[in-house]
Amino acid sequence: MPANPPNQAHPPTKAELVDRLAASFGLYYGDFTLAAATAGLTASQAKTLSVLRSSPAPMRALATTLACDASNITGIVDRLEKRELVRREPSATDRRVKNVVLTEHGETTIDAIRARMHTTLAGLDTLDDAERTALFTLLGRVYPDGPGGPEGSETKR
Repeated sequence: MPANPPNQAHPPTKAELVDRLAASFGLYYGDFTLAAATAGLTASQAKTLSVLRSSPAPMRALATTLACDASNITGIVDRLEKRELVRREPSATDRRVKNVVLTEHGETTIDAIRARMHTTLAGLDTLDDAERTALFTLLGRVYPDGPGGPEGSETKR
């Protein structure tokens, strides 16, 4: 892979990278939202399932991860629980805390949503193994607290 794209004489500026990330994430989010809708879920509901794919989480942590108010998480989890996609369990260390756990049905649902992300999957299919590894590593460096970063490197790919 060349260091610079063929039409670019200089390395991209931070502003150009931010623009590329914004456009990429926008397309990803649109693809994810459409795939979630085919499962009868909102993007927030599907994102909750996706977050729980890694491990159960307390309600407050979900609110933080999803950058929303705790009262919104209650509504999201209520609707997911009604569809048997998640369940609440008391924390083993603090009985006052409820962990939200992905059910088997929730797991198959988020897997199906990811499988319906045709635009994203088609783009990833254009990368060879070395390029996918490089992208995974670079995203882990840009977002070190996320999946694939130093703290989340054992997360499922």
